[in-house]
Amino acid sequence: MRKIVMAALLLVISVLPVSSADAARRVVVRRGGRVTRVHVTVRPGFPIRRTLPTVVVRPAAVRVAPRVYLAPVAFTAAVVATSARPRAWSGEEILDRDEGWTDFSLNVDRRGDGLLLEIDRGTAQISFAEVVFENGDAQVVDFNDRVHASGVYSLLDFKDGRKVDHVRVVAKADSRESVIRLHLLGS
Repeated sequence: MRKIVMAALLLVISVLPVSSADAARRVVVRRGGRVTRVHVTVRPGFPIRRTLPTVVVRPAAVRVAPRVYLAPVAFTAAVVATSARPRAWSGEEILDRDEGWTDFSLNVDRRGDGLLLEIDRGTAQISFAEVVFENGDAQVVDFNDRVHASGVYSLLDFKDGRKVDHVRVVAKADSRESVIRLHLLGS
């Protein structure tokens, strides 16, 4: 009996690391073993008017859907030094060049006064980032499908200490692998 309990315990311990958040984050929509690509889905009023790429969707449950789109902001690629301001939240997504364009969302659900975008382990081509606030206001930052090098960039400042529900990003790795991190700066 003891051997059976020990074997079951070892089995459970060996399976747990496979179901970690890292493995769940890498979910790709698949049908029949192949990656399914779809056109980027946007809501009425979305401010970018160019043809958007076909993407692999990494689904995430979000609490707030965009209700009103604010005027779009053009990304200025302003590199920032390591910020002394406290970070209220950080999240990341690993992009693989073989997957191509990827549509992913990072759930923030925190209050802050600015967002930083960090590109690590290579370069990334980004189409847009959509910051959705708790009241349904959505601010789209247009990267215009440009390639950006590794670094920390100022994504968006909102000095009124707003609560961010989630950030949606459409991007692809321009190198073999890229990591995109978002940092919410605390008030």
